[in-house]
Amino acid sequence: MSLMFLTETVRAYRERDPAARSNLEVLLCYPGLHAVGIHTVASFCWRRGWHTLGRFISHIGRFLTGIEIHPGAKLGRRFLIDHGMGVVVGETAEIGDDVYIYHQVTLGGTSVVGGKRHPSIGNNVIIGAGAKVLGAIEIGDGARIGANAVVVAPVPAGTTVVGIPARAVERSVRSTRFDAYGTPCDPCLDPLFHEVELLRAELAALEARLAAQAAQKSRT
Repeated sequence: MSLMFLTETVRAYRERDPAARSNLEVLLCYPGLHAVGIHTVASFCWRRGWHTLGRFISHIGRFLTGIEIHPGAKLGRRFLIDHGMGVVVGETAEIGDDVYIYHQVTLGGTSVVGGKRHPSIGNNVIIGAGAKVLGAIEIGDGARIGANAVVVAPVPAGTTVVGIPARAVERSVRSTRFDAYGTPCDPCLDPLFHEVELLRAELAALEARLAAQAAQKSRT
């Protein structure tokens, strides 16, 4: 990891994580930073055909950080992993610049055949804790993937998806803000919220009809 790459990554952690109080704290205590640094060495070996050595270095990184990044994966600049435990990034995954992911995220493959099997993540994407992005699909720039979502289809740029299977959240205006855990804070943006509200309205109407029928019977 070059000094410039390290410096800008530490700065990105300081900007996005309010718990990061100093550069030294990030350098010493952030496993996401350590995992990316170890991956840099493992990837160097992998690209030169030293596959076993690259995998072994990656294995050491997994043991030390709880984060598994295959040495064949391609990572962009300022790639941040928050908390990190349980993160898995597959061999043919490609990650753009300024991507932010949380713990228990999996960028996995759905095919046992060689070739491109893992997702391609665009720039400025946020992937919430526990989310699974599976298959050789593309996640567009600026997309947001909510916590615990399961994504098996491409996500257009600027789109927020939530749920299992992941579905797009309707927005009248696309926000460029940082959405913690990739999940919008406003419940009105969640399609499940509208479905629940519809069920509540139907239940209220049914209760009103039953009350009217009971009142009519009591009069007779």
